[in-house]
Amino acid sequence: MTDQLDMERIPRHIAIIMDGNGRWAAERGQKRSYGHQAGVEAVRRITSECTRLGVKYLTLYTFSTENWNRPADEVSALMGLVLSSLEDEIFMKNNVRFRVIGDIGRLPEDVRRKLHETEEHTAANSAMTMVVALSYSSKWEITEAARRIAEDVREGRIAAADITEDTVAEHMQTCFMPDPELLIRTGGEVRISNYLLWQIAYSELYFCDTFWPDFDEEALRKAIVSYQGRQRRFGKTGEQVEKGR
Repeated sequence: MTDQLDMERIPRHIAIIMDGNGRWAAERGQKRSYGHQAGVEAVRRITSECTRLGVKYLTLYTFSTENWNRPADEVSALMGLVLSSLEDEIFMKNNVRFRVIGDIGRLPEDVRRKLHETEEHTAANSAMTMVVALSYSSKWEITEAARRIAEDVREGRIAAADITEDTVAEHMQTCFMPDPELLIRTGGEVRISNYLLWQIAYSELYFCDTFWPDFDEEALRKAIVSYQGRQRRFGKTGEQVEKGR
């Protein structure tokens, strides 16, 4: 699949919904936590490959606000995995900056502290930025943005009539990076699950049956090849896009 890649058209930003850890574990007669541990290995593989390919932003849907409703032992195991994965040398080895988005205040104090330390420790890394969505949902993010904009209007920092799409985007937690060109979901489900709803308005969507622990470098390249085979029109006709090249 590598020989089919156009290295001049690698997506700058790839977002991934990492689905299928629990089902992967169940197929092997194991607990769901076993699948989550295997999923961390997949994160390491894909982070290294994205860096090698020249992807500049990789955003991973790690834990949604809805995931707080899962059994307490699974939530606890997931928080433990977050801590252990942040100990990984992958950030420094691959020159990757770490960022986090989400309702971080809901996370355990030790997790919040480690997230902050990792962000600070990797702040100077420049090859790629890995963004982890933790305790995140798009509806929550948009609601928070609306609240901040309302506060700006109340305090006179902006007039209601001057609010634009750019205003909304600037109040999103993702304001520091471009919108994803490609969204990948593993695990066979075909839905967005409250993830980056504002940001993926014009993203190319790619769904595959592969469970996340089995998603490897070849699977990533296959997704990128699919992306590169599409014409991104942004509301224009195909002829307009061709003439604009």
